[in-house]
Amino acid sequence: MKKVLSIILGGGAGTRLYPLTKLRAKPAVPVAGKYRLIDIPVSNCINSEIFKIYVLTQFNSASLNRHIARTYNFTGFNEGFVEVLAAQQTPENPNWFQGTADAVRQYLWLMEEWDVEEYLILSGDHLYRMDYRQFIQRHRDTGADITLSVIPIDERRASDFGLMKIDDSGRVIDFSEKPKGEALTKMQVDTSVLGLTKEQAQQQPYIASMGIYVFKKEVLFKLLREGIERTDFGKEIIPDASKDYNVQAYLFDDYWEDIGTIEAFYHANLALTQQPQPPFSFYDEKAPIYTRPRYLPPTKLLDCHITESIIGEGCILKNCRIQHSVLGVRSRIESGCVIEESLLMGADFYQASVERQCSLIENDIPVGIGTDTIIRGAIIDKNARIGHDVKIINKDNVQEAERENQGFYIRSGIVVVLKNAVIADGTII
Repeated sequence: MKKVLSIILGGGAGTRLYPLTKLRAKPAVPVAGKYRLIDIPVSNCINSEIFKIYVLTQFNSASLNRHIARTYNFTGFNEGFVEVLAAQQTPENPNWFQGTADAVRQYLWLMEEWDVEEYLILSGDHLYRMDYRQFIQRHRDTGADITLSVIPIDERRASDFGLMKIDDSGRVIDFSEKPKGEALTKMQVDTSVLGLTKEQAQQQPYIASMGIYVFKKEVLFKLLREGIERTDFGKEIIPDASKDYNVQAYLFDDYWEDIGTIEAFYHANLALTQQPQPPFSFYDEKAPIYTRPRYLPPTKLLDCHITESIIGEGCILKNCRIQHSVLGVRSRIESGCVIEESLLMGADFYQASVERQCSLIENDIPVGIGTDTIIRGAIIDKNARIGHDVKIINKDNVQEAERENQGFYIRSGIVVVLKNAVIADGTII
């Protein structure tokens, strides 16, 4: 894998994940109580022995830069690195990234310097575990110019994805973006060609792109330099290339979730608490997910009732009830609280005990969740200060709302409390 360079696309402004992306890039959004989204593709690369990794981003990249600098520091004994490449103006191109392909195109001069044979292009907002060595080996074995990683899907979900058709050799011959009706039926393929059993192939007769690609070096450079007006890999570059180049499909038949929306993000996090077997596990010793080492103390539980939940390190929980929830690092929950089916991202710092005492005396709300507060079906971003006797339960079952001046949004019925927000005592949402 020394001849492979990985490019992780950090995504655009992350509008579908707003307000979680208000102060951070999409790959820097916290997940599972202690990780960030970017840790998933970077860890997959490291576990696949791919150590040359660029992350392309252009929005709110300060926290992403900080996280990567503190987390991925390879020794000087190999050429390994994880570097953020932010959008920049140059004399040749004064524009922002116009799309996934344009982002790579603007940094071709840098990619060219490496003695590599393939470029692995990944997305920064997916949750999955994959050994890219098998993917790249399939690319080499078939003599492909481009290989796409695809998932088999059933008819119910098919029209939500960009679909493709393959021939008997696994070569991609047709594309269709979110087809419906007769156009959808035409995109059915025999997925047993890619390794599914006959029964599985009948249940899942469609294949959808995961937004993960391997390009031969010369093919990538030729396509990007010739089609200057084409700015997106999935919609323009690859469909056009399938006519003249050998574009192959590689089947990934395991858990994969695109967590680009608030609803998908919320459900993917809570699914991690499922018993006996969550769809995705962070407990695989053979393929660990890496993140920044924080050296936090253990979590302290004082007379708590906790079921089906994940609790990050460094938390202090007092006489509360937690059910089917994920609590991030340094979460602080006072007595009498009830947290149900919620995602709390925790805090970036500890308030000194003197400061917390002063806050209580002066009626200033300390960081964390105050006494006798109920939180149900919500996402609480980092460093939120929630007073006592607050109810965040979406009592009117509102589906969409923007109350930034009050410190929260509602997306798909999920209340999202902003980072650093202050929710006053007795508030009912």
